[in-house]
Amino acid sequence: MKLNDKKCQNTKPTDKIQKLFDGNGLYLEIKPSGKKFWRYKFRYLDKEKNLTLGKYPETTLAEAREKHRVAHKQVDNGENPLEIKQQNIREKRINHANTFESIAKEWLEHKMSESSERYCQTILTRLEINLFPTIGKLPIKSVTPAILLDALKQIESRGVYETTKRLRQYASQIFKYAIASGVADNDPSYHIQGALKTKKVEHQKSLPLSELPELLQKLERNDARLYPQTRLALKLMILTFTRKKELSHAKWDEISFEDKMWIIPAERMKMKKDHIVPLSKQSFALFKELKELNGDWEYVFPSPHKPRQPMHEDSILRALYRLGYKGAATIHGFRALAMTTIMEKLGYRYEVPDRQLAHSKGSSVKAAYDRAEFLQERTKMMQDWADYLDEVIK
Repeated sequence: MKLNDKKCQNTKPTDKIQKLFDGNGLYLEIKPSGKKFWRYKFRYLDKEKNLTLGKYPETTLAEAREKHRVAHKQVDNGENPLEIKQQNIREKRINHANTFESIAKEWLEHKMSESSERYCQTILTRLEINLFPTIGKLPIKSVTPAILLDALKQIESRGVYETTKRLRQYASQIFKYAIASGVADNDPSYHIQGALKTKKVEHQKSLPLSELPELLQKLERNDARLYPQTRLALKLMILTFTRKKELSHAKWDEISFEDKMWIIPAERMKMKKDHIVPLSKQSFALFKELKELNGDWEYVFPSPHKPRQPMHEDSILRALYRLGYKGAATIHGFRALAMTTIMEKLGYRYEVPDRQLAHSKGSSVKAAYDRAEFLQERTKMMQDWADYLDEVIK
């Protein structure tokens, strides 16, 4: 006779284990303690097995029958539902250990062998702020394209399109690492390419050549009453057209007064290669002046408040703003201005100023770079550029 809820509920415990059968091996086991469990008794390879299907009343009679139906079908198909259950438990334990966050951190540890610790820390911070809160605790195997896209869309909604793009790239690398490690089957980031917005590239504003003389005159007169080191930094920025962080974090051991060269080490360069900046007479004189000001410190431009640290890279930008160029020009724009002027006014072929700008070899110049490539021409070019700037001030 089939069981019903009333019988399951009202049958009282005794001093012996009771079994209330529902048919085809399904029964409710009632222990002397009063606890009740659903069991399925079956035979597999001529041996009797017993599978627990849940506790009553948490698992209802209807739910127990459905679980029994699935298990009974597995037996009919020659499978062992007990082994299948144990395998599922093992997989759940593995998945619980291999969350997106745990695999991401494992990937970052591996990545540190080929990238700087600072770079890896930047990636970790971005993941902690943006992706870990939404998908960090999920088993990496369970992250579908839809789940990943939803997490990235939440970031995209803040208008940070470049950050969203980078996070999709990080996620792709994490999933590829997980696949190689055997804890994931596919890379869901591959399936969402094109589903995210791309921000239109806005080139950084460059000062028109016609306005350069006025800027140089303001700087020479020090109309904005800039601190001596800030004023010298802005002058050097225009003369050397390096990136602002490369200049603001310059150290004295990078400056060769004997060779009149500034050698920026690979770890401070965007392209991760040593970069030589030939010093014109004008640049050399400015470094000598700075040596008198700051020669006792490690950095060429020490922070006014914490001289053991470099000045903030945006100090140079703020100086430009104080001169009245906020919204009209950027520090990075001087690089474009120098490139254009050196080619158009000084007659240098493209490769020479491009190499001095330390662009990547894949972006514009096809040849493989050495740090001293075109060095003789670059040295002459830097002097010609400095002399040209002196001429436009007059």
